[in-house]
Amino acid sequence: MDIYVSCSLTGGRKDQPFVAALVAYLEARGHRVLTAHLAHPEAMAQDAGLNPQVVFERDTDWLRACEVVVAEVSTPSHGVGFEIAYALERGKPVLCCHRADVRVSKMLTGNPSPLAALAVYDDTTDLLAQVEAFLAAR
Repeated sequence: MDIYVSCSLTGGRKDQPFVAALVAYLEARGHRVLTAHLAHPEAMAQDAGLNPQVVFERDTDWLRACEVVVAEVSTPSHGVGFEIAYALERGKPVLCCHRADVRVSKMLTGNPSPLAALAVYDDTTDLLAQVEAFLAAR
């Protein structure tokens, strides 16, 4: 399955270890993670020299190509919110994951779309189990 993993870059990288574990897990199960570069600690530096238009075109191309989106939403991010809305508008199932110790926007928790799902996790094992269940339902 082609999966778009979304996470905060400019808003903060506190969740990067969870994203790295998620990407490794998905790839080990044979999925293609279009945004695998986000798992690396140096992801911001890698994209730093790119023109914003290039990033927009690249990422929206990937969003149109993916089958599902898994978004780590513990750290607020304009880009992640945009990616979620963009994917939902195009009929892509989206799983929004966040740590149990953070509050997230009611725009995410209150979304009634049958394509939008929410997963609250305590640790990496919990996160991966919920992602697996979401993917199995697709």
